[in-house]
Amino acid sequence: MEILLFLVSLSLLASLLPISSASSHVLSQGTSLSVGNPEDVLVSPNGVFSAGFYPIGANAYSFAIWFSKPSCTSNCTVVWMANRDFPVNGKNSKLLMKRGGNMVLTDAGKSTAWSTDTVSLSPTELLLRNTGNLVLQNKDNVSLWQSFDTPTDTLLPTQHLTKNIPLVSSRSQTNSSSGFYWLFFDSDNLIKLMYDGPEVTSLYWPDPWLQDWDTGRFTYNSSRTASFDSRGMFTSSDIFTFKSADFGEILQRRLVLDSDGNLRMYSRGFNSSTWIVTWQAMSHPCRIHGTCGPNSLCSYNPITGRKCSCIPGYKIKDASDWSYGCEPEFSLICDNDTEVGFLQLIRSEFYGYDYGFHPNYTIQDCRKLCLELCGCKGFQYKLGSGNCLPKSVLLNGRQTKSQENGTLKFMLWFAVALGGLEILIILFVWCFLIGFHNNPDKDTEGYHIAATGFRRFTYSELKIATRNFSEELGRGAGGIVYKATLSDNRTAAIKKLYVADHQIDAEFLAEVSTIGKVNHMNLIETWGYCAEGKHKLLVYEYMEHGSLAENLNTETLDWQKRFEIAVGTARGLAYLHEECLEWVLHCDVKPQNILLDSQYNPKVSDFGLSKLLKRGDHDPSNFSKIRGTRGYMAPEWVSNLPITSKVDVYSYGILLLEIVTGKNPAMSVPVMQGSGEMQVERLVSWARNKKNGADHGNGLWVEELVDPRLQGEFDKAKMEILVTVAVALQCVEEDKDARPTMSKVVEFLVSQDEIHTQAQ
Repeated sequence: MEILLFLVSLSLLASLLPISSASSHVLSQGTSLSVGNPEDVLVSPNGVFSAGFYPIGANAYSFAIWFSKPSCTSNCTVVWMANRDFPVNGKNSKLLMKRGGNMVLTDAGKSTAWSTDTVSLSPTELLLRNTGNLVLQNKDNVSLWQSFDTPTDTLLPTQHLTKNIPLVSSRSQTNSSSGFYWLFFDSDNLIKLMYDGPEVTSLYWPDPWLQDWDTGRFTYNSSRTASFDSRGMFTSSDIFTFKSADFGEILQRRLVLDSDGNLRMYSRGFNSSTWIVTWQAMSHPCRIHGTCGPNSLCSYNPITGRKCSCIPGYKIKDASDWSYGCEPEFSLICDNDTEVGFLQLIRSEFYGYDYGFHPNYTIQDCRKLCLELCGCKGFQYKLGSGNCLPKSVLLNGRQTKSQENGTLKFMLWFAVALGGLEILIILFVWCFLIGFHNNPDKDTEGYHIAATGFRRFTYSELKIATRNFSEELGRGAGGIVYKATLSDNRTAAIKKLYVADHQIDAEFLAEVSTIGKVNHMNLIETWGYCAEGKHKLLVYEYMEHGSLAENLNTETLDWQKRFEIAVGTARGLAYLHEECLEWVLHCDVKPQNILLDSQYNPKVSDFGLSKLLKRGDHDPSNFSKIRGTRGYMAPEWVSNLPITSKVDVYSYGILLLEIVTGKNPAMSVPVMQGSGEMQVERLVSWARNKKNGADHGNGLWVEELVDPRLQGEFDKAKMEILVTVAVALQCVEEDKDARPTMSKVVEFLVSQDEIHTQAQ
């Protein structure tokens, strides 16, 4: 009987589904739309969109907008809902256009489920435009409220996603209430996808382990807006863009944050009822966070789709909703009397929620650490590197391919309470990871020594020299740097590059051979390289005092060291720009790439990893994406202007200001205004204003700029020289043509230093 009643209720839903009619696209003040009258529907003038009460469950309705052309009688494509989380009753619910300018959705009990909270002294009307935008306006056609400003999970062409309102997915394909996924602009002005689950929140697009500049995004924008057009072109203020697969055709389109967490663009012809996916953000569904809930693994097959499964010893919590994940079939008690074992899972990976990062651990040490941490649910161990990551929560689990990210990758173990439990022995077989290495050709099996001492190393040599890449010195956009001891007992820094497996060896070898020919006292010396299949590494001299960035945060750099570092860095860049056989642009001048030897002499590093251009080649198309670091990047990178050596000059000017002030250019500087209000300025503006103040009688401008870590002990004249180079010499000018060359910078620094020395 219950089944019969359920079927009848579904039939009733279909019969009550609002059908588009020739109704007006305007609703006047003092009138209303009723849920009980299927004819109470607004229709856009072109007939493409309808607005009215839409059934979302048994006797549950939402005031919504949907595609009505081509006509639909069921499963219409809804693009907006007013009350997705507070559905109203199927009887006596109304949308009222009240006098005074407010639009109110009331339930059967006359309670307010939703309203626009608007006020108008003049008459108002509600219009459904051809774009699908529902607009409340007054008699002067001034918009008081519009649906385009309050999207749910869908954007339509010309509709803007803004900094204030995110897209929020539906809970599921059959539940239109707010789900767990957000598309939004973060505090760095970047558009991102986020999982906001019942217990945890995490970002997953773009890849969260990438730096902003690696994703091709631009943080220096304040508009925080994104939109797309009917041709399928999407643009965002952080310069992220994409085109649909059918770009160019004028079609019905919608951009939807689906309930599975993927952002997709759908297209269809005006006479077609079938939507086609023409773009999606995530190509691998299992990389979307939260898809299978905690204590589970996600696997994907192109034919059968995505599949969730519990890890051994766990059972599904809610068979109707995988987002709740799995729960243990055992009790794990944190005491020394409970015997605990670990079950090994190969070809599996869990992202995030670590009890810290612990390098250089043996697998036994990692196991012991997990047992000592009461909340540890298991640990992830990377073979070869000795990286240990104890897990507090087992989330975002996925099965990986055997070839993914190289050969033998991650080992995961899960704590299982033993002693008396039926799951004392769990037989669980995973496909063993079969690693294979590309056989190097004959040329890569050995190494050669050039006349300069620049030589080729084998991968096995560097693996031994780094003790299996165990001591990490640092990492950046280009790769990870490890400390090594070569066979001749020299201490070296080995940089393991992030390069695609398909990168052409000939191109790589041509570039490193150029780097190997570079020889200057203020440039890091490159001793050799390795190129075996996917393995691309560079071998550098080791710098005892690390990077300038590390030392700026301490009190080790007095004013004399800072001045000499500034001069030496300028000399190194001038050599790259004007004295090399080939014109070398650095493209990422920053404190992290200025290394200091035992005497604190500066050496520029990473100078050959961007792009080697021949002199006179100013074609910006040589650069496939933006390079650089937030705070140091020249405006040309985002203005589609030719990329020349002046981008390095700009970054050097920023570096000078950081050397003098000790302030990170990515951070704003708080400034007290004359009115007593506190405001913030960019580092460049702040320094320029201080320098300009000297022309108006401010004799303390240098003291106000200099890093307080120097405690007032500095040569005022030399610090003034550095600021003058950055500001007065226009290194940090927006117009690249106004900036000097690096050779001019060196000339000025040296000449001013000589004048100052002679005057003493």
